[in-house]
Amino acid sequence: MHPIPFQLKVPEADIDDLKSRLTRTRLPDQAPDAPWAYGTDLGYMRDLIPWWRDRFNWRAQEAKLNAFQQFKVPLHGINLHFIRAEGKGPDPMPLVLMHGWPGSVFEFIEIIPRLTDPARFGGDPRDAFTVIAPSLPGFGLSFQQGQPRFSIEQIADCLHDLMSNVLGYKHFGAQGGDYGAFTATRLGVAHPGSLVGIHLNFLVVRRDLPVPAEPSPEERIYFDNLASWTKVETGYQQIQGSKPQTLAYGLTDSPAGLAAWLVEKFRTWSDCDGDIESVHSRDSVLANISLYWFTAAIGSSFWPYYARLHHAWPIPDGARVMVPTGYAAFPKEIIRPPRSIAETVYGNIQHWTPMARGGHFAAMEQPQALAADIATFFRGLR
Repeated sequence: MHPIPFQLKVPEADIDDLKSRLTRTRLPDQAPDAPWAYGTDLGYMRDLIPWWRDRFNWRAQEAKLNAFQQFKVPLHGINLHFIRAEGKGPDPMPLVLMHGWPGSVFEFIEIIPRLTDPARFGGDPRDAFTVIAPSLPGFGLSFQQGQPRFSIEQIADCLHDLMSNVLGYKHFGAQGGDYGAFTATRLGVAHPGSLVGIHLNFLVVRRDLPVPAEPSPEERIYFDNLASWTKVETGYQQIQGSKPQTLAYGLTDSPAGLAAWLVEKFRTWSDCDGDIESVHSRDSVLANISLYWFTAAIGSSFWPYYARLHHAWPIPDGARVMVPTGYAAFPKEIIRPPRSIAETVYGNIQHWTPMARGGHFAAMEQPQALAADIATFFRGLR
């Protein structure tokens, strides 16, 4: 299991094919009432599609990724892709940095330098990390046609193998949001002896917990918000978790369909007050979408949803994560359990920071604030 250096270079024919398909896009009409009321707005897509076709520079985005050392390694039946960015400090801590859905390693372009070289951004070099940022199995560059599908449990085991056996780290930190947070949490349950600690910007709490008989004001707000979110925002989970193959046909064949499916999440889940481009540049969102397109990995990326719907919850009933845990509480995260609820899962919360701004894509939205909170949490664990 020797990692092989990797550089991304999408064939020019694939770029030409994308542009050709975008030229032939057939759009639906606009549903009545306000834009975005029923999903992705037609006016936005009419502007985004020609931009993606004519003005978006994939090679420039590709070069940003290729500025990092990248590798692939045969592991658990797949060729696992990962970035390895060496820390610049007296004793960098190894940190596995994990994205979620519908994200990718493109989420980490801005935050990795802040973690590996804090002195460059006015920080303390003693806080430096050596960052390992894998494409989660089944996502992006860790996907090829016909490979096995991975649940969160299997993803966690694979990444533990990468960190411990392939790269030789006896102890390391883990950080993630969304399915990266699920994976970090699962690592804390399944492989606690390898972990210095876990830092999360998303808390993995079951949605079927009973409302306490006498909920606190924070708990009441949480359960009311959870009920509303479950009713109006979880349809994507049901289709991705029940019939992922059917949805994959449309999103693998139509780049406009793929963009509409993903861009709505970036808008809804970010702290942008409905203006996605006030937080995310158009090209940064398109870089992420394009990686899904060029790798044809959208169907495989659905698999953790299928596993969650059809198998046991990845945190066994009655189990708690007892490794040191830190949490950055971004105000526009999609689910925001109060500490009393979080402690039903995380039994050793040592760090809880209310963040001023930011949502679900914290590493993209607020890279400096998230990097600072990660450094603060792990400072006492080195």
